[in-house]
Amino acid sequence: MWEETFVMRTRMRSAAIELFVLMAGMALSLLTADAASAQIKPQDAHQILLDQFSDSMDELTARVSPAVVQVRVTGYRAVEDKDEDDQASMIGRQKSLGSGVIVDPDGYIITNAHVVKGAQRVRVFLTPISDGESQVSSSLGIGRHPAPLDAKIVGIAPTIDLALLKVEATGLPTLPFADYRDLKKGQIVLAFGNPEGLENSVTMGIVSAVARQADPNSATVFIQTDAPINPGNSGGPLVNTRGEIVGINSFILSETGGSQGLGFAIPSSLVRFVYEELRKYGRVHRSMIGVSLQEITPDLAAGLSLPRREGVVVSDVMPSGPAAKAGLKIQDVIVTLDGRPIGALPIAEMIIATKPAGASVKLEVLRGNQQIALDIPVAEQKEKIDRLADLVDPGKSLVPKLGIFGVQIDERLGDDVEDLRIPSGIVVAALSADLSGIDSELQVGDVIHAVNGTRIETLDGLRAALNAIPAGAAGVLQIERDQKLAYVTFEMD
Repeated sequence: MWEETFVMRTRMRSAAIELFVLMAGMALSLLTADAASAQIKPQDAHQILLDQFSDSMDELTARVSPAVVQVRVTGYRAVEDKDEDDQASMIGRQKSLGSGVIVDPDGYIITNAHVVKGAQRVRVFLTPISDGESQVSSSLGIGRHPAPLDAKIVGIAPTIDLALLKVEATGLPTLPFADYRDLKKGQIVLAFGNPEGLENSVTMGIVSAVARQADPNSATVFIQTDAPINPGNSGGPLVNTRGEIVGINSFILSETGGSQGLGFAIPSSLVRFVYEELRKYGRVHRSMIGVSLQEITPDLAAGLSLPRREGVVVSDVMPSGPAAKAGLKIQDVIVTLDGRPIGALPIAEMIIATKPAGASVKLEVLRGNQQIALDIPVAEQKEKIDRLADLVDPGKSLVPKLGIFGVQIDERLGDDVEDLRIPSGIVVAALSADLSGIDSELQVGDVIHAVNGTRIETLDGLRAALNAIPAGAAGVLQIERDQKLAYVTFEMD
């Protein structure tokens, strides 16, 4: 104990000496900057340091802001009728707005899934371009304002609350992703977005927690920050002092609806994984190894005589799954995943879920007092929409005029379509990679029931109905989305 105290005091003394030397050097440079001027007063030195900090923040903001966009959505959402005693829900046409960040110069934009939920039309407003160096002039409308751009929804990951948009533009400013592993508690971060519709705003704070599980029933982890975040910031970037995306602002905990210093952002590693999946497939492939994991509690550790009283334990192993074949067993305690110490369930599940197809995860586990190393290949976690995509035949399923791959509803789909309002039509199983086709606002999972009032039951019937619409004429698709029928309009190219 005495030795630890001595070492600690020695380090503190060394740090104090280094700080004194640094401050002395700064003071000396300030005093000798202009030999002809009078000695700089202490308050002047402080002002210079403040100006330098302000200039750094100004430069950072000017570099980040052009890649931040406002997202305006028109669509149908559930609304409450407050005049009715039963508070019945109704579907009404609504306008909403959020934020987004450009991650590719060819027009790919990340935002939140809840921002574009129920969207029929999505428009993106780029940050105004200032004339000269005056941000005041730009904010007052004196600078050049880019025209709004219509955006197509490439894909949505609702369980992670992320969506990918695409606008027809090139050479756009972008922001890079930060390495989530480098994030630290207390690190300075800035939140960009459009809170309450106030265009192109920025706030500053620190990272309150690097990995917070906001919902105990969900394995998703968030970055917690006290940087003021308000409605309208959703989908905007949380950036570090290098101008890198450390997260996407997602939600706040508030009793008043305004910021109370409890903001949450989706970590950059998860955002990047979802972005690449949505861009490539229009949906997210989540990886699994065929196990159920559970956090260790003191009672669990005592009852099972586990070697650790905290961490993560294997509660189930799927027979014939990747983990079972690799030798993982129930009651194994996870020590590391891919070399990272594991002390909580969300981090373990996030590492596994975001492994790319064909990769493997390296585990170190404790089995009693024995430490064992395992290399387990990941498999894709199948969901209904993924099984639909498996039925796609690229040579037969493409509908070029809509830019989609469709699957005809028949007995092959089984219970995947048992809840449909109309048990026939074409399911949008995937979007074409080049996003060709008319701007129809279709999303993966939509079911096309009719074209201009004509019932659609086959892919050939869908193509024929589209071909019958002359160029420049209006078209109407009757679709089913989330068990709700709606009309989607378009103009035939």
